[in-house]
Amino acid sequence: MLRWRIAVLLSVAIAISYLDRQTLPVAIQAIGKDIPLSNEKFSYLQSGFLLSYAFMYAGGGKLTDMLGTRRGFTVIMIFWSFACLSHSFARSFAMLAVSRFLLGMGEGGGFPAATRAVAEWFPVQERATAMGIINAGTAVGAVVAPPMIAVVLLLTSWRWIFVLTAAFGLLWTIWWRFAYFTPREHPKISAEELTAIQQSAAPVVTEKIAWLRLLRIRESWGLIIAKFLSDAAWYFYLFWLPKYLYDARSFDIKAVGAVAWIPYAASGVGCLLGGGFSSYLVRRRFGLGTARKVALGLSAAVMPFILLVPHVGIVWAIALFSLAYFGQQSWSTLVMVLPADLFPPSVVGAVAGLVGFGGAMGGIAFGQLAGYMLDHGFGYGAVFTMAGTLHVIAFLVILIAIPVVRPLSINSKLRYEAAL
Repeated sequence: MLRWRIAVLLSVAIAISYLDRQTLPVAIQAIGKDIPLSNEKFSYLQSGFLLSYAFMYAGGGKLTDMLGTRRGFTVIMIFWSFACLSHSFARSFAMLAVSRFLLGMGEGGGFPAATRAVAEWFPVQERATAMGIINAGTAVGAVVAPPMIAVVLLLTSWRWIFVLTAAFGLLWTIWWRFAYFTPREHPKISAEELTAIQQSAAPVVTEKIAWLRLLRIRESWGLIIAKFLSDAAWYFYLFWLPKYLYDARSFDIKAVGAVAWIPYAASGVGCLLGGGFSSYLVRRRFGLGTARKVALGLSAAVMPFILLVPHVGIVWAIALFSLAYFGQQSWSTLVMVLPADLFPPSVVGAVAGLVGFGGAMGGIAFGQLAGYMLDHGFGYGAVFTMAGTLHVIAFLVILIAIPVVRPLSINSKLRYEAAL
């Protein structure tokens, strides 16, 4: 059906975003020969990316609500592709930091736009599966990055990596312009598919709701705090895995290219299984809240095993990273679909943006802490110990803040929260 092709199209966009953001961590040794980088400087680069990513995740949600998914994602992808290209011209730490900041600004709008597209195209019983397919793009991009970057570095300068990844983004934009329309406007949609989508659509809410009003809703805060905690761990794993292999396991670029893709492949399986399992429970007539929370709880339960990484051999370390990546992306798929489950389509982009803002701020806070700890003698063991507990705490937050998963009546919810 046409809507599953839309899911694949969005998945490719997310794959490009994760390919773009992995270029720096994987190529860090080669870049460091031209632009020296300490652990703290490396964390500053990631924080610069995440700071702009956080604000644009929130702003990107509003942008797609204002422009519509098709035009909004076009603007977002073109901007981040040129931001990626700008890395190739960097000659100093400051120039690299500016490029990283601009890349985060562009990529911040990607997931809110994808979440809005899911709300537009998919019935509620299919949304978790669709988001799993889209989120699997994170694994595709991250799996491709280590071997591709290793090959490019063997053939030419690290600067060409950024030229190549920017070209991927611009080519995708052309595909998007030809392929994506809303269900009502799409020239190739069948009457049967359009009816199936419209019958399950949430009631249209035309009133514009400001961010501050959305922040008065308990469910919004629950999602934001949970994402802050879980993404604090995720961005550490995402950005620091290659550096951990370089620093703690004495890998070179060839060795990183050979094995660093394995945890990301496991993350792709987590995307598909997490969303698919939740959708399966819905089809088996479990309540929506039960389906989401059971899958979230199982995802969070595997995360503490990451504590063992510093104490085992490299084969087991890669296996534990793979388990953590699997659990994280299963978790992430489900958290990203919750705004579409809870909020009307007119504000899904804005809510998803606020949730992503919280996640990126968690990444900044924990990334800076990790850089400081590693440069001041604490070692990776202490950092992994802290990271391994965060998803479990995040799950408890969701249980408390979102006791029931069902579409919210925004105005009545605001009146209720104001009365408390």
